[in-house]
Amino acid sequence: MSEIVPFPSAAAHDPRDREIARLSRGIGEKVRAARTANGESRRALSEHSGVSQRYLAQIEAGEGNISVAMLVKLGAALDIPVASFFEQDQHSDTLRIALIGLRGAGKSTLGQSVARTSGLRFVELNDVIEQESGLSVADVIALYGPDGYRGFERSALQSVVDRHDRLVLAVAGGIVGAPETFDLLLDRCHTVWVQATPEEHMNRVIAQGDDRPMAGNPRAMDELKSILRQREPDYARAHAVLDTSGRSLRDSERDMMNLLRDRVETG
Repeated sequence: MSEIVPFPSAAAHDPRDREIARLSRGIGEKVRAARTANGESRRALSEHSGVSQRYLAQIEAGEGNISVAMLVKLGAALDIPVASFFEQDQHSDTLRIALIGLRGAGKSTLGQSVARTSGLRFVELNDVIEQESGLSVADVIALYGPDGYRGFERSALQSVVDRHDRLVLAVAGGIVGAPETFDLLLDRCHTVWVQATPEEHMNRVIAQGDDRPMAGNPRAMDELKSILRQREPDYARAHAVLDTSGRSLRDSERDMMNLLRDRVETG
């Protein structure tokens, strides 16, 4: 019998699945924090508790429905009460804000501005992909194809949410095309759909010096509108929506801060 069985996606509609995911994340964070406080490596804790390193990695990532027997073993090895695994922190320091939407919505510019105002780190997920792969995003796609890129994207996102508790994260608009990765994003971050009209999307991209969307393609605007229609149901799963159409950066930042004020002030 396996020690851990996967739990259903946290993005599922059943609130019980969301609660399982929340508890699993909390337990994983407490195990990792206690192990770090004890100065133990994962290998040392594995030997001490009898729980395999592979399962420990899953537990710390919040990716498994851990059994009571495993909790008892880990509690004894870490010298903490089993009940403490289920105690909720009264003041959580975790604040991950993820901006999703089509290119040209203003995710990067707005994200950097909001991060500075909030005192948070700003991360562009594509930058992490390039750091971890040693290649540009264009080269990753050229060498490994879209599916290969999605694999790097999932790995980069997992790395970011494991390493950073407080940040503003901008992700590529196509992340919704990878259901498991998008579910992870929705589960571990407060997501905001940054939207704009198709015309503003296109104009902002061109204003950035990239006229490729229109070059030799008279149907570029129709194609953009089609992509937006296809992705709208997925983008609409975000926790909040911010429309930047006709808004200056200053206005959009103020709108975003108002949208996130409770989280920023209590996070």
